[in-house]
Amino acid sequence: MGSIAVIKIGGGAGIDAAALAPQIARLIESGEPVVVVHGGSGATDDLAARLGVENRRLVSPSGHESRRTDAAMRDVFAMACAGLSNTRLVAALRSAGVDAVGLSGVDGGVWTAERKGAIRAIEGDRVVIVRDDLSGRVVGVDGALLLGLLEMGRTPVLCPPAITGDGVVVNVDADRAAAATAAAIGASRLLLLSNVPGVLADPSDPASLIEHAAGEGLGRVREAARGRMKNKVLAAEEAIAAGVSHVVIGTAQGPDAVLRAIAGQGTMFEAAEIGA
Repeated sequence: MGSIAVIKIGGGAGIDAAALAPQIARLIESGEPVVVVHGGSGATDDLAARLGVENRRLVSPSGHESRRTDAAMRDVFAMACAGLSNTRLVAALRSAGVDAVGLSGVDGGVWTAERKGAIRAIEGDRVVIVRDDLSGRVVGVDGALLLGLLEMGRTPVLCPPAITGDGVVVNVDADRAAAATAAAIGASRLLLLSNVPGVLADPSDPASLIEHAAGEGLGRVREAARGRMKNKVLAAEEAIAAGVSHVVIGTAQGPDAVLRAIAGQGTMFEAAEIGA
């Protein structure tokens, strides 16, 4: 199989993942197999509010942000992401002519996770240890399953949650899961698309886009990343380190968002430039 692309579509508010379906269909028609990964943060927030489940965030001392996932929130997240968001995106892709197959990381054990034993988080002016969070990190990907689907002409559409070796369903960061997936299937490119144009030196100024994470630019990217963007930058670096040639953090907005990201519009990470 030739070049494979992994396209991760953010789940934040204002992102219409279904609008990307025709663009993904055109890429597949051009001969490039695609694995789609998506999040579900906006849908989870909405469903939690409707169900009256408290929605909290954790911020680590280094600034990484994650969802506080107790048992109730884990269930809401699974319903919103693997249920609503995944079904809607698969339906949109199939309507666009893509033979899409929806999978959560639990299905077939496609994403094996390691649960976080303890999380250090900032609470007010102190650091606390959270030990009962049902979140983790993807440590294994069933690449053979995904490649088998691609060989059949099918397009896997993946989303959290994932599952641990002892059968615990956990929330995982979809950007880092996409990076692990790209590495496992030998993808040549990873597109991380969300509601921002890339890494901005000034988050309030879209014109401050840092276009290249190379040389001094990598330091600027790391320094500029805040909140959820920190996870995207970490995912990009992990993918490059694992052998993915090109990673772009770019926008999911617009009728040609996928094409522009492939052309490098956004913040570009390249193995040859950052020494991976």
